[in-house]
Amino acid sequence: MRAGPSQEEIRRHNLGALLRHVHLGGPTSRAELTSRMGLNRSTIMALTADLTAAGLVREELPRETGRAGRPSLVVRPESARVYVFAFDVGVDRLVAARVGLGGAILDRRETVRRRGPFSLEEIVGPLAGFARQMRRKTRPDTVCVGVAAAFSGGVDRGNGVVRFGPNMGPAEDVPFAEEMNRRLAFGMPVKVGNDANLAALAEHSRGVGVGCRDLIYLHGDVGVGGGIIVNGQLLGGHAGFGGEIGHMVVNPKGRLCGCGSLGCLEAEVGERTLLEAAGRAPGAPQGVGGPRGADRARGAAEEPGAPHGAVSVAAGPRADGFEAPERGADGRRERLIGRDAVRAVVDAADRGDIVAQAALSRVGDWLGLGVANLVNIFNPEMVIFGGMLREVYLGSAAQVRSRLAVDALSASREGLRLRTSALGDDATLMGAAELAFAQVLADPLEVLARAGS
Repeated sequence: MRAGPSQEEIRRHNLGALLRHVHLGGPTSRAELTSRMGLNRSTIMALTADLTAAGLVREELPRETGRAGRPSLVVRPESARVYVFAFDVGVDRLVAARVGLGGAILDRRETVRRRGPFSLEEIVGPLAGFARQMRRKTRPDTVCVGVAAAFSGGVDRGNGVVRFGPNMGPAEDVPFAEEMNRRLAFGMPVKVGNDANLAALAEHSRGVGVGCRDLIYLHGDVGVGGGIIVNGQLLGGHAGFGGEIGHMVVNPKGRLCGCGSLGCLEAEVGERTLLEAAGRAPGAPQGVGGPRGADRARGAAEEPGAPHGAVSVAAGPRADGFEAPERGADGRRERLIGRDAVRAVVDAADRGDIVAQAALSRVGDWLGLGVANLVNIFNPEMVIFGGMLREVYLGSAAQVRSRLAVDALSASREGLRLRTSALGDDATLMGAAELAFAQVLADPLEVLARAGS
């Protein structure tokens, strides 16, 4: 028979719980903490005293109370002193940020990433350089308590190895965490997670999904990823590869996906499909659009033996069948890629462009089918659209809702809320920050002591 928790274990748990409240909820009065945590005032006073002495929080008088009597002190996170490094490795960009306790972005660096095959140096080099630059600018009394990265691919949660990343080029068994650890040498392990999984956690903890116990987050970044929160916990699967929503087959005779399958959700609603259908694929002749133009592009992309998956933005032929942006005498013109291109399609549809409207309608119909499948399986309270899919959903909400009304069970869709990401393009970055803060929120004084030693 296992003995109950010791007084020290209870104290450690309560310290972490109080710090988490302040970290996620912002400045909070002692009275509110007493109510939320179900502890008495003297215990809250003792816990805040310990966290204040450690430099994790500070207590201040409230600016205004509007009430008679002695005001309750407000507990604030020491955002400028305690921080983590967060990295976001996307298909089109690399981002590094120094994020303070409480979620404030204190400093950040960003660069464009060339699409297609990559070497570790091309990713680790810039990120490590950014982190060192930001660290040199910090005050002597600051302390880093964690480092984590969001990666656009399947990540082994045990060792931080990127097992696959069809939209990142041939990314198989890449020792990303190990190389980041070696290059940074900050004296603490670099944690790595799938970008969509981490974005789901960020939206659940400090975004539009706060207070929602069961939600699904869909993320678009050329391809489609996802994160599933069940009863407040991320559904990671046996080895941590759960949530690959983009590779759910919705059209068995459909388009070729970067993973090698036909008709994955990613293949039917991703950036490439939308731009082709709207006649805005990079390198497409001016005027190619509508069903015929989309069918011609689709046929070229799905020709047997044609390469797929890896892409590049360098001029000339690309591995996915497109050509990179260029301008020439053959009628080809420079075109946008990435989220800017998707936003341009949505803007054109809003202005009455019938080709853009038809493209969004088609993609929205497949997106709605995918969401209906997920609603039938998981019965979420909320579905959140993030990344590129935020714009896609805003431009095709009618099609998504129409498909849900037909294909989702009425009982499963009752009370369902469809929302867009509150954290926007930083959802994945903030997810990485929350992963980096996880240890200090679990055992504040121990982690702080190790980080400061």
